[in-house]
Amino acid sequence: MADPSTNSRPRITSADPNFALPGGEIRIWGAHLMSAATGRPEVRFGEERGAVVFGSSDSIVARVPEDGTGPLTIATTAVSEPFDVTIAQTIAENLHPVANPAVDRDGNIFATFSGSRGQAVPVAIYKIDPEYNITPYVSEMMNATGLALDSEGFLYVSSRMDGTVYRVAPNGSISVYAQGMGVATGIAFDHERNLYVGDRSGTIFKIATDRQIYVYATLEPSVAAYHLAFSPNGNLYVSSPTTSSNDAVYEIDPHGDVTVFFRGLGRPQGLAFDFDGNMFVAASYGGRRGIVRITPDRNASLFVSGNDIVGLAFAPNRSTIIATNDAVHYLAWDVPGRVLVAD
Repeated sequence: MADPSTNSRPRITSADPNFALPGGEIRIWGAHLMSAATGRPEVRFGEERGAVVFGSSDSIVARVPEDGTGPLTIATTAVSEPFDVTIAQTIAENLHPVANPAVDRDGNIFATFSGSRGQAVPVAIYKIDPEYNITPYVSEMMNATGLALDSEGFLYVSSRMDGTVYRVAPNGSISVYAQGMGVATGIAFDHERNLYVGDRSGTIFKIATDRQIYVYATLEPSVAAYHLAFSPNGNLYVSSPTTSSNDAVYEIDPHGDVTVFFRGLGRPQGLAFDFDGNMFVAASYGGRRGIVRITPDRNASLFVSGNDIVGLAFAPNRSTIIATNDAVHYLAWDVPGRVLVAD
């Protein structure tokens, strides 16, 4: 005899986005997603139940639980077939990143405990190895902010407290690389190993390989930080969060000329590029928070759902490391991106 529930069995046809952090919200489309007999459906991410934020017969918004994984299922009088979604894994907590993490070619991750302005913290930078063992890496540094790596394994760190960029050797020893950078926030290398530093009061500095310092471009000041990343096209892109929900990402060409690349984001922060030139930026878009993908022809969509994301960095094996304001997460996705290490 046929199962009488077959005709009303929930069926998931799509999820938007397909990637999320715990706490992120996913919109689910399909058929028979709610039942008059059972009322509110049960949505599960792996074995964990997610909260239903909104529901109808053909659309549900569900929040990913803290220990959620994939796949996604919906249960009413029957249970749907599993639907693939990918949930990020939390790999380190009790941190305080304020910008992109850094990842070297071996998969080691560097993340900050930046602290509030002027706060001295016991450990400023932590190192997380490929097995996710976390160890203190740098102790004596105030307000570690932006991170960048060179090909020799040296880590460059900006301090928004004293406007200094420090260089940290692989053994953890620290030296001053450049000073006088104002409120130094985001940093990034170009393909010629020049280092760029964003002073959130309105200046992008260029530090040449001989450590000569130049004013590269000027922008409107930011209330928080500048976040920097180079695209495969060789241009520098800068996010500059304000209190507006219509913030821009700026494009700066090799001559230092500034144009608006994309406008319409809420509080854009850390950004990174894949090999195809797609930008991934931590921001809100259309009232939804997470990581927004912006294509080279400026089409935007939410790619990862999540709250309090401040930055991201591509890692080996088509994965990414995502930093929230108190933790670091690992997300496997099929996006080939550059590990940002200066050649």
